[in-house]
Amino acid sequence: MSAIRIAIIGAGQIGKHHLTQYQQVSGIEVAAICDIRGDEAARVAAQFGVPDTYTDFREVLKRDDIVAVDVCLHNNFHAPVTIEALKAGKHVYCEKPMAGSYRDAHAMLEVAKETGRMLHIQLGTLFTVETRAAKTLIDEGKLGKLYHARSTGYRRRGRPYVDGYGTPSFTRKADASGGALYDMGVYHISQLLYLMGMPAPLRVSGETYQEMAMLENRREISQFDVEELGVGFVKLAGGITLDIIEAWSVHMDAFEGSSLMGSEGGIRLPRMKNGHALTYHFTCSDMDMDATIDLHSAHNRYHLLNDWAWAYDSPEKHWAAVLQDLVPLMPTAKLALDTMLISEGIYQSSKLGREMTADEILELSVSSAVKL
Repeated sequence: MSAIRIAIIGAGQIGKHHLTQYQQVSGIEVAAICDIRGDEAARVAAQFGVPDTYTDFREVLKRDDIVAVDVCLHNNFHAPVTIEALKAGKHVYCEKPMAGSYRDAHAMLEVAKETGRMLHIQLGTLFTVETRAAKTLIDEGKLGKLYHARSTGYRRRGRPYVDGYGTPSFTRKADASGGALYDMGVYHISQLLYLMGMPAPLRVSGETYQEMAMLENRREISQFDVEELGVGFVKLAGGITLDIIEAWSVHMDAFEGSSLMGSEGGIRLPRMKNGHALTYHFTCSDMDMDATIDLHSAHNRYHLLNDWAWAYDSPEKHWAAVLQDLVPLMPTAKLALDTMLISEGIYQSSKLGREMTADEILELSVSSAVKL
């Protein structure tokens, strides 16, 4: 069978990462790269062996041989490019967060339904070995009835650009719409929603902060107007609750990893990028037990016993397998949409000083999509 052709829209850091993932699977050909910086598109195309380059994404959408596009742009470009691509008959894989506002994300999913095209959102934490292990324990009833979860994300001083990493686009509402919650929180919140069985968010309250000092020249250049710390509390369907703390920058040592609590047991997820274990906490013979999961062995065994295990190793590999009709698409778009509702609910609650209902969040949400 001939390879399925896809195109990358956006040749920046994220686009390059996606390209490295596609190189690890068969059956997919990246046929084109599009970036408004023609020279960078040409350089990346040469590096990865991609035959065609464009500076206008609409020219890519005209190609009948390209089945799907991969949108690797700043947040406020996600909705307009994705919607045009869906209407042009392309399946779309889009970077996180789903969009710059809940209203835009909602529109993206509605257009996907209307056009019958697939929409996949980059939620990398769904494809980690710890998520798979935690889901197995939950599905086998080891936690009993889930009733509370805690979403945590931590950097000591890791604000994009002002603390040395990334570009100013991460710190401006005009490009990104949000800060720590949209950049990092999306991973942790969506991971917990997935593990809890995707209960619907009903009510959201929270607060956002930008309090810590930064170098004045970096503040001026970055035009930093998003949050460095976001906290929230969410009431979910089924009587489940979720509390959230997400820090780009905070005067505190490392937070504990995210956690889930159930009637029969609890799980502590590893903290980001520090190698800490997944732990399982339960009672046996009237004694309290704390178990450490051997994730390395779990990963190896899963791959030895499952032919399509590779299709769940990363969002890009999953998308490649889905496009080849090897596995069904995980509900990443719905998870990303509910995560957007929670994040924007925290922003609205912080602004208005009260708890927000899900209906109010959509009603008050304003499109931040860039006019193309």
